[in-house]
Amino acid sequence: MKAPIRPEIRQMGLNPIGEIAQLAWKVGGVTPLQYGEGDLATPEFIREAAKHALDEGKTFYTYTNGIPELRAALKTYTDRLYDVDIASERISVPGSAMLAITVTLQCLTQTGDNIIIVSPIWTNIILAAAAAGVAVRFAPLTKDESGRWHFDLEAVAAKCDARTKAIFIASPGNPTGWVMRRAEQENLLAFAREQGVALIADEVYARLIYDSDVAPSFLEIAEDEDPVFVINSFSKNWAMTGWRIGWVTAPKSLFIPLQTLSGIANTGATTFAQYGALAALTDPRGESFIEMMRERCRRGRALVEKAALQSNRVKPMRIEGAFYAYVEIDGISDSKALAKRLMTEAKVAVAPGSAFGPGNDNFIRLCFATDEKILAPALDRLFSAL
Repeated sequence: MKAPIRPEIRQMGLNPIGEIAQLAWKVGGVTPLQYGEGDLATPEFIREAAKHALDEGKTFYTYTNGIPELRAALKTYTDRLYDVDIASERISVPGSAMLAITVTLQCLTQTGDNIIIVSPIWTNIILAAAAAGVAVRFAPLTKDESGRWHFDLEAVAAKCDARTKAIFIASPGNPTGWVMRRAEQENLLAFAREQGVALIADEVYARLIYDSDVAPSFLEIAEDEDPVFVINSFSKNWAMTGWRIGWVTAPKSLFIPLQTLSGIANTGATTFAQYGALAALTDPRGESFIEMMRERCRRGRALVEKAALQSNRVKPMRIEGAFYAYVEIDGISDSKALAKRLMTEAKVAVAPGSAFGPGNDNFIRLCFATDEKILAPALDRLFSAL
């Protein structure tokens, strides 16, 4: 007898980036630039805080929206970073940032609804919508001849209808490195208010920006009860990808529903891991690590720009934030095939552009948050092979 599995689930394939990763393991000897992480381990002081919590027996169930100390530290961090006064009840720590996105979609949507995704976008966002039974409509950024990406509010508006419940936007962008300007945020927020739709803003890379300390945030312009959900994470700033700790800043009135949804999903974030996250925020070495990470990525970005000059097929790119190069290549129409060829010929794994939404098959994405001694030769091999 055929199991009653939803069609959306049956139709799901393997994440294209995961497919490349599995192939890289089989090939062996491949420099892994396909992932959204660098090669630094979590700083020792953060690891020690989690170990101390374990030694103190902090291994029991705890608050499903985050331990009070961590939520208080997140409020302090947010207020200082953006010069705001965020109500503590707006901050929830359900687990990973991906789980924060999942519970946000549960708050906003039901089967038959749709969301607008400003693309190119990280592939898991597309899959999360599909898993929720929600249709996705893409509103692409546009790229000019200098390599800079631009937001198009008219493209977003053209995709909206009566069943549109949310607009998803990431700035700084993964994979593009694009950073949304304040005026663009203000215009989009005004449009969302007028249309009665929510904004889901992925601001995970807000500290990894190259011309200031932090990217513009919707938290600086949204009111407490605006339907704005700002997603953030410890993964990138503090090299904590394996910890699965993120947070969402949401309308104050949804504090209890988000607490309940987190309880349903995983009974809350891992208790002792939250004390490591607390140390990242409260120990002065946390800010020092972010500054070091930004400078490391700045050097990686320069290596990408230098290596790209080897190929006359690579179009100009402007990387304003995050730690990715989204490389547009003339004459390419199958980014997955190209990624597989580069793996065997250049011994470098990259993410195919097709993973980031339709119309991106002439792109590949690579992460440059890697030690220069490893990154530089890998980039030389990669761009020489294009």
